[in-house]
Amino acid sequence: MKKEETKISCLYDLSHTQAKSLLEQYTYPWEALPHIGAFIKELGESLSEEEYEKRGETVWVHKTAKVFPSAYLGENIIIGKDAEVRHCAFLRGNALVGEGAVVGNSTELKNVILFDKVQVPHYNYVGDSILGYKAHMGAGSITSNVKSDKLLVKVHTEEGDMETGIKKFGAMVGDGVEVGCGSILNPGSVIGRNCNIYPLSSVRGCVNENSIYKKQGDVVTKKEI
Repeated sequence: MKKEETKISCLYDLSHTQAKSLLEQYTYPWEALPHIGAFIKELGESLSEEEYEKRGETVWVHKTAKVFPSAYLGENIIIGKDAEVRHCAFLRGNALVGEGAVVGNSTELKNVILFDKVQVPHYNYVGDSILGYKAHMGAGSITSNVKSDKLLVKVHTEEGDMETGIKKFGAMVGDGVEVGCGSILNPGSVIGRNCNIYPLSSVRGCVNENSIYKKQGDVVTKKEI
């Protein structure tokens, strides 16, 4: 993946998220990560009281959304129209859950944007990440958002590394991506649109759009299949 292909405009259709006005301010999606919480608070205060129920100081839940009683909603949370937040989901804070999205049993969210129709339905951890329209993470797949050496995260492209200047950075997952069960998206991963990640993968770096990621060094484009 080239540096150009890691841009917001290449990864996401912004018509499918309430975070459009936030993401339009930046070139690369990870640049928005430090601003998600403040954006949600500002957006929440502007939401219609006829459409959204306010729970606590900084939690807004659309009246058509289904939130199970056992789900935990922390600070700076917006749950969109027709979304479903299931049993024992743990939304720690700074989470924008899009229209029709599914947050499943024991799934944990922290500092994330989930576009419309995203599914993280079974035992997922998504932190410091952005998941595009209709992206789906299989059971047990997670984003790893801090390097083991605790150094700042870099994005590894075929044209060289890109400095992000941030320590916590999970994955930028493009529209329509399918992540297989039990996979790990390592810090700084960027997955292009309409990719398929094989189950039990450990993804590092960038994956070109319309690719099938079988394992490190074994990635094919869908048109070759």
